Amino acid sequence: MSQWIERILSRFTADLDRLWVACDPDDVLLDERLLAALRSRGFELMLYEDPFVFRTEFEERYRTAWDRGEPGPTASLIVHWRGADASELPWDIGHYGRVVSLGLAQLFPRLAYNVVKQVEPEHLAALLDAHDTDLQGVRGENESKDFILERVYQLAPRSSIRTESDFWRDVLRMHFANRSLPLMFAQHAAGIIKSKGLFAEQPVATWLASRSALLRVVQDAWHRYLSSLGMDGSRIGEPTPPDYIEKIDIPFDHSDVQSIVDSMFLNGSLHPLAVHNVPASLPSWIKAGIVQDPAARSALVKNGIVKLIDAIPTSADTHKAWSEFAKQYGEILARVHNLGNANDENAMTEVNSLVRTLQDQSDQHLQAWVAAKHYADLSTLSFHNGPVMVHRIPDYLSSRRKVIGAEKIALLVFDGLALDQWVQIRERLVETTKRFAFDEGTSFAWIPTVTSVSRQAIFSGRKPREFDESIGHTNREEYLWKAYWQEQGVKPSETMYQRSLRQVEQLDVLEAALESRRPKVVGLVIDEVDDRIHKERSKQDVALWIANWLKTGFVDRLFAMLLDRGFHIYLTADHGNVEAVGMGRPAQGEIPETRGERVRVYRSESLRADSVATYSNTVKLDIAGLPANFMALFAGGRTAFVTDGEHVVVHGGVSVEELIVPFVKVKYLIGNE
Repeated sequence: MSQWIERILSRFTADLDRLWVACDPDDVLLDERLLAALRSRGFELMLYEDPFVFRTEFEERYRTAWDRGEPGPTASLIVHWRGADASELPWDIGHYGRVVSLGLAQLFPRLAYNVVKQVEPEHLAALLDAHDTDLQGVRGENESKDFILERVYQLAPRSSIRTESDFWRDVLRMHFANRSLPLMFAQHAAGIIKSKGLFAEQPVATWLASRSALLRVVQDAWHRYLSSLGMDGSRIGEPTPPDYIEKIDIPFDHSDVQSIVDSMFLNGSLHPLAVHNVPASLPSWIKAGIVQDPAARSALVKNGIVKLIDAIPTSADTHKAWSEFAKQYGEILARVHNLGNANDENAMTEVNSLVRTLQDQSDQHLQAWVAAKHYADLSTLSFHNGPVMVHRIPDYLSSRRKVIGAEKIALLVFDGLALDQWVQIRERLVETTKRFAFDEGTSFAWIPTVTSVSRQAIFSGRKPREFDESIGHTNREEYLWKAYWQEQGVKPSETMYQRSLRQVEQLDVLEAALESRRPKVVGLVIDEVDDRIHKERSKQDVALWIANWLKTGFVDRLFAMLLDRGFHIYLTADHGNVEAVGMGRPAQGEIPETRGERVRVYRSESLRADSVATYSNTVKLDIAGLPANFMALFAGGRTAFVTDGEHVVVHGGVSVEELIVPFVKVKYLIGNE
């Protein structure tokens, strides 16, 4: 166990008290490794945010049991308070709870507090080790930034970056390890690099802070590098950039750069180019970044799948490990669908066999991760660096309005959109419009991954147990969306909600509504994908349909319409989808609205047990945050509760494709945050 976890846990001993209060203005405790360690010691953590929501859950799950002289669900409860004074809590909590004060200033006294606050929670353990081991005296603000850059992000611009080759080596390595810099550190490092006469007129801070921005530069440089070797051709999933994009030459001949770029092509971060006139003396490392024929393309996909199988996270890994894996998974699966019929039958048989291995193993590991209660911790994690779960999206959007002055926000919920289908949309837009840029992340849907649960969580900003009365339908979404924003100070007349958008002809009406009502906050449901998946037998068929739908121009016109009116656009989904084979329809259990054929819901444990006994290939998971009488039973493997042997595309279960969804900031290629 790390020094960081031991330092925090030493403040909590479950057998001392059953009620604790953590005064934690910096969200120190809201780290999944700490939460898992606390849980193993008999603690549960409950956020004190909405007093009514807290009181309802606290009374129902703990106070009633304590008043009867019985233990609660866990030996001890920690009430998490984002403040320094426990007396601001209700009297019975602040008075009877054992108070523990936590703060980054206390834990890192030798570093500047405002600098430490910018470090993501997952890096605090490494920072504490370095702080206690290597710091002898107090550091000022710039010295603190230098120290953290080197020890946490493994970037030392003052000492290790002297040439452009040094820069590309270190920055590519950093982004390949998914260590993009927070903006404060990116700006500091960029200032040091430019002071050495490197990239004086280039947006270095943007390259350091945004992986997607850097990859656009690398992709363009790769195209021109191959041209310099006499290999011309077209891009696979990436067009020739507009003239106003800076032309940067990257030293691909440098051995350190070569090894990283090669891996980025294999994991889908970079897109290979279809080329002609390949020299016989072509170095082997370049081959990962080119495609000569369909056989070469399928070989590239197979190599990527094999590497991804080796990289499947375990049941002990963090949610960030699963998120990064899911993004690569989506890239690879989109490439599989894009192979189409261009390859011979034997090649596709091998590819599909590898995909099934990837799916089977990742499903098993993910379900074990959920069963180990790591998923339960996600709802308590901080949303300030991005919404880990979809019900935190409104909180994140609200914080964006305050932090960056984004007065006008548009949330686009593409119902049922899996990550591989987002990749398809992104590549189509990049290929045809050449004007949009995307800051891509992920979020975890609610389990069960059905619309009435997860989409309603998005628009309400609540956990499902907090909208128990409407959990079986979506009729209250507009009310919940407007109620949330009214609590944030936005008038109902300034908040807009519209569902069932799918056809380009509807955009004229939407545009007129935006002009006449002039809303500040917009929530839109685009349900073309969800409608289509329930009509197809395979995700390959869905991909073909999406390709035709995109040709109508619906998505690019929608984006442009909102951006031109000053909206900051965020795109997400309530769940993804999978191919499945029918295992039969249980006679008991409810099917949640929107045909979630991968799950049945029971209102009593005895009824659920009857179905488990009848259908052995099922998975029973108890999900924190659901209503107490909302008991889910999931179809096992890649099966569904439909007619035995029927092939369908469905959702509702626990797989990477269903559970981890895109969360994307959409903007123009040139523009401000």
